[in-house]
Amino acid sequence: MRTATLVIVAYLVCVIIASVWRLLPFGLLRDAPPEVGALTAAYLGLTARQSVAPAVAGSVVLGYLVDLISGAPPGLMALVLGLTGLVARAVQQRILVRGAAMTMGFSAFVALVAGVLTMVVRALNHIPRGGLAIALQHLAVVTLITAIVGPLVWRMFRRIDAAFARTHRERDAALEGLAP
Repeated sequence: MRTATLVIVAYLVCVIIASVWRLLPFGLLRDAPPEVGALTAAYLGLTARQSVAPAVAGSVVLGYLVDLISGAPPGLMALVLGLTGLVARAVQQRILVRGAAMTMGFSAFVALVAGVLTMVVRALNHIPRGGLAIALQHLAVVTLITAIVGPLVWRMFRRIDAAFARTHRERDAALEGLAP
């Protein structure tokens, strides 16, 4: 239930960002929305309780939903978000990133991993993307924006986890960013 709630909330945030981001008056930033899907996949991977299967399943479902609203080839973001969740799980399994600077840094890392995985999957499947310089510039801008938006997204997910806590101790741990 917790994973489904996080996926639904993340999808709603992605829909809002997709519909509003193009209206913002920022020139270069208009084509580079934050990677909320990748942040969600990383959060699910980091906070997976006993097994990683529900977290990866939630990441893949969110990836398919993001594919629908982004116009990406079917399955591209599903594969990328599933792999991003696994990478986040492998990087750190016990304590979530705490503090604004560390959260921003980890969010940038997640966006970078998701961007590189997207480029690799596109190259392996011969999906045209454009020049390498344009792709790297886009990746840099998306990474910067995701690092800025990341702490807000993580705080929202921690509040959702606190709502699903069974005890007061679990609630406090979720709000502080400690994995169960």
